Amino acid sequence: MKSKEKIIIGRYDVVDLPLLELFGLNAKVDTGAYTSAIHYHHAEIIEKDGAEVLHFTLLDPTHPEYNDKSFYFQKFRKRVIKNSFGQSEERFVIETNIEIFGKVFSTEFSLSNRGNLKFPILLGRKLLSKGFIVDVARTNLSHKLKKA
Repeated sequence: MKSKEKIIIGRYDVVDLPLLELFGLNAKVDTGAYTSAIHYHHAEIIEKDGAEVLHFTLLDPTHPEYNDKSFYFQKFRKRVIKNSFGQSEERFVIETNIEIFGKVFSTEFSLSNRGNLKFPILLGRKLLSKGFIVDVARTNLSHKLKKA
């Protein structure tokens, strides 16, 4: 049985979220995090067309890629997630596509306030387990491949 080829990813890279119309975002790889996370500006549950939906905007007005675009997800959930300080917080979780190394992966993202952090996106183990090996001595491997 032939094993699936692994993709080497560095400690950070540049990714695209095509369904969210966000491109060229800096992402930090975090093997300590289970779920990936993305910085959000505003999120609330509203009623739209007779159903509860999650309405949110991503990034914030100070981020260069901020576009003030509203998103509406019918498929979402709330989950208690421990932050990097070990404190539990309830977050909204959505599933969307991420493009990296020229491949598209479907994965979960928790909406997290990452406004004071350098990287608006954190890539967790749930995504990394889809065939990635982390080499912390390297950076921007996907971005370099895309530019080549």
